[in-house]
Amino acid sequence: MTTLDFSTLFPEGVLADEREGYEGYVIAADKLIEFATALRDEYGYDYLSSVTGVDFIAEEILEVVYHAYKTIGGAELVFKVQVARDKAEVPSLIDVYPGADFQEREAWDLLGIKFTGHPDLRRILLWEGFDGHPLRKDWQEAYYEEDTKPFKSRWPKAEYTRAEALNPYGANVKYPDQFDPEKWIPEGEDALYGSLAKYETTDATGLKTDHLTVNLGPQHPSTHGVFRIAATLDGETIMNLKPVMGYLHRNHEKIGERNTYLQNMPFTDRLDYLSSMSNNFGYALAVEKLIGIEVPERAEYIRVIMAELTRIQNHLFAIGMFLNDIGAFFTPSLYAIEERELVLDIFEMVSGSRMMCNYFRFGGIVRDLPAGSLQKIKDLVFDRLPRKTDEMDRFLSENEILRSRTVGQGYLSAEDAIKYSAAGPVLRASGVPYDIRRAAPYSIYDRFEFNVALRHNGDIFDRYIIRLDEIRESIKILQQAVEQIPEGEIQTGKPRYQMKVPKGEAYGRVEGPKGELGFYLVSDGTGNPYRYHVRAPSFINLTAFGPMCKGLKIADVVAVLGSIDIVLGETDR
Repeated sequence: MTTLDFSTLFPEGVLADEREGYEGYVIAADKLIEFATALRDEYGYDYLSSVTGVDFIAEEILEVVYHAYKTIGGAELVFKVQVARDKAEVPSLIDVYPGADFQEREAWDLLGIKFTGHPDLRRILLWEGFDGHPLRKDWQEAYYEEDTKPFKSRWPKAEYTRAEALNPYGANVKYPDQFDPEKWIPEGEDALYGSLAKYETTDATGLKTDHLTVNLGPQHPSTHGVFRIAATLDGETIMNLKPVMGYLHRNHEKIGERNTYLQNMPFTDRLDYLSSMSNNFGYALAVEKLIGIEVPERAEYIRVIMAELTRIQNHLFAIGMFLNDIGAFFTPSLYAIEERELVLDIFEMVSGSRMMCNYFRFGGIVRDLPAGSLQKIKDLVFDRLPRKTDEMDRFLSENEILRSRTVGQGYLSAEDAIKYSAAGPVLRASGVPYDIRRAAPYSIYDRFEFNVALRHNGDIFDRYIIRLDEIRESIKILQQAVEQIPEGEIQTGKPRYQMKVPKGEAYGRVEGPKGELGFYLVSDGTGNPYRYHVRAPSFINLTAFGPMCKGLKIADVVAVLGSIDIVLGETDR
């Protein structure tokens, strides 16, 4: 964590967080915008990575936590704002860091923190008729957390009645006061369409045309997963666009606060379900940072091998499905899936599962590489994958139709990519060489020779081609790792199902296939996380989706979405 002296610029209103186990600075709410602006312009922290909140109910405060970085590299800077729970208002940072947009809406939705000055502060994951803010510590889930709910185990003679048997269907849903579901008209829809702005256009001939708002999705064939796009059109031209998400929301973070630390590991598999190993990695780093565990060297090598194989199979799938989106139906995706299956075979060998691997543990991994698996990996990374990657590049990248649909389309400048907190291939395809493995190396990434894949045009084509570039760089890392892997232990200490985690906070982040995946944890010293938050790249990368689509045709929207490469399990959480 970076330590800076803000006393000159801010003699008042900026204090170091001196709570044991905590870091960063506590900012007075009325100084927040001034502080964030200085942080960006004077100190070079141009990239706002994560925004979330914590309900410290015993202290009767809500805390907003921000993690900022420099895109030239270096350590994080953490700053916070604390406000009373009964008047939870914090100035929006959207004018300083536009990447705060969706994250502030999420904090409003789940914690009830109102960000004053936000231009479109609506719920983002829950529906407008939902009662309350579920990540507040005094929120109770209807029926399931009622004090009077009977349990069979408490009535050995089976003399019990389940609460749901006494209620009609739907009585286990809690509605806001004076809310009638029979008469409800989704006010969120009005807010959504109002935020799209209505236009009347006059062309050069004097002909006036009204703009039309249409919805793509949430059906799967038109979008990736259960995801909806509300777009304002002038003819077929996109004038404005808003993503609508939350259809798959299951309150992953609430579950994470009910589980023990170890119980959360298999739940991370279900975020970006194409990137199980990377998800495990990020969460393990956060818990290890809290506890102060060192990971054995052999386990570090195996972790890196699994993470880079994950990046390769994710990018292969992303390329195949993206080409499917733009009309190259099925054949490219089958080529990609064939190679991906070979990687999943390895995952099955080492973890027992192809997709939900649950392979990492705090202080190492759950089991060593089985006999024959290392040779399989060597065969893959020294022979087949380099050949097949070149073959895919040769077949596709100069294709006339592919280039005409993608070159110059869906443009995102380097400045805007940083501004909107884009991450991963989306950020680097716009010419920003920010990769956590290089900018702030974790695990043993500083031991390997590889380049940060970089493209400069910021269009759909570069977001496609950079994934091929990244596959090649991952192959380089894997070739070094499998040759250098030492013998030794795979776990620090004995495996434990429960562990003592000291009070404090930690943020663990990895360069996942889709970008920065971060886990923010707060411990109160008990066996469960007090606060568990996921910085999901699929979710935050969508902040730039609307700006990328402006001026394009409606047929190009799904191509832009495919180039971002979202997974709804991570987006909606």
